[in-house]
Amino acid sequence: MSQRVERVQEAIRQEISVIAQNEIKDPRIGFLTITKVILTKDLRHASVYFSVLGESRHKHLALKGLNSAKGYIRGLLSDKIKLRFMPELVFKIDESISRANEIFEILNKIREEKKEKEDGKSDTGDKEA
Repeated sequence: MSQRVERVQEAIRQEISVIAQNEIKDPRIGFLTITKVILTKDLRHASVYFSVLGESRHKHLALKGLNSAKGYIRGLLSDKIKLRFMPELVFKIDESISRANEIFEILNKIREEKKEKEDGKSDTGDKEA
């Protein structure tokens, strides 16, 4: 990917973060984090990934809020970032953070079970001696 595309992606990510926090008054959006932006090579389409703390219901409400403010967000972006064409925005819920948390929980359970088994073996080994 070209450096220009990467720079534009990061600029769009930063600006949408600021807009979501300061400009949009929709209560459905609440506290969200723009995690990444992926642009097509021609800079015409942008997939904007976000995460929201809380339940799945909050994520879907935030998605609806962002979609309803899409035109407003694009307008503010075009004022702040000078491009020939402002990309069409597609908002997507970033599930990678919740998946990572699930994996960490599974790994912790495995560690705890392994430790309990090792502790159980050492307890029975001490009694036999």
